[in-house]
Amino acid sequence: MGLRSWLHRITAPHGAVEHIRQPVKLVCVVNQSLKMGKGKIAAQVGHASVGAFLGAGPTHPGHVEAWLASGQKKICVKVPEDAAFDRLMAEAKALNVPFHLVRDAGHTQIPAGSKTVLALGPYESETLDRLTGELKLL
Repeated sequence: MGLRSWLHRITAPHGAVEHIRQPVKLVCVVNQSLKMGKGKIAAQVGHASVGAFLGAGPTHPGHVEAWLASGQKKICVKVPEDAAFDRLMAEAKALNVPFHLVRDAGHTQIPAGSKTVLALGPYESETLDRLTGELKLL
């Protein structure tokens, strides 16, 4: 069994899967107010990506399948402070977009509980562009 098959088996619900034909991606929104180093940002984006992928499997299996089949496109953008996360999560919830918020454990550079990265998706690119299109690339 390949890695993709194994991951699908542990993340997707049983039953029919809706096939998504539009382009899909995952957007990671980084909190710039924490002044994280490059390595810390990379680690937090990794946590967000994996968390979003695993969380979306049971609720959005068609989007996950389309994302895996199309190369797992990921975009990183930035916001000046974590207050933007609340707005983005509310809008994502209203549009049924899966999301995952990472809070730091506090072992290294920043205080425990700090909101570091918000991952949106995997979901249709067009919808994610409406949510995050005005944000600057990291």
